[in-house]
Amino acid sequence: MKPNALALQAEQNILLIRKQRVMLSHDLARLYGVPVKVLNQAVRRNRERFPDDFMFQLDNAELDNLKSQIVTSSWGGARRAPPYAFTEQGVAMLSSVLRSPRAVQVNIAIMRAFVRLRELLLTNADLARKLATLEAKYDSQFKAVFDAIRQLMAPPAPDQPPKEIGFHIKEDAVPYRTGRRKRL
Repeated sequence: MKPNALALQAEQNILLIRKQRVMLSHDLARLYGVPVKVLNQAVRRNRERFPDDFMFQLDNAELDNLKSQIVTSSWGGARRAPPYAFTEQGVAMLSSVLRSPRAVQVNIAIMRAFVRLRELLLTNADLARKLATLEAKYDSQFKAVFDAIRQLMAPPAPDQPPKEIGFHIKEDAVPYRTGRRKRL
């Protein structure tokens, strides 16, 4: 897999859980090219390398919330235990546990993805500061414009259900035939 594709895939798998940017064990296993069982086993054998601020296990409520956001499970059905969530430091520590050429490349790509995400967040904060400066400089005639920009910059509220996507037709009755056609 190309390094850019690997970095993009890593970026798409970074989630915000417990106010921390993390990657889940099943996503990491897929990137590293190992079964989830192998990754979890390597972590359990080296538990002292993964303190609570490097890795934690999702609770059932977090897992249910995650499943409701994803809608379809890519985990292959039922799970015996909730997945582990690895912070940036935990992912870095995985490189010392999983030793293969692919693990090195994947780890580099993941570290670059975390750095890129941090840069994007800093850029957004810088934009908010510049917007506040402009708002203070100009009078109330631009208030509606500034309010609209702030609304676009705000992250979505976590308690709001996601909006349905697609075209839905509300019909009173089903116009389709349900009986079999007679053969001539």
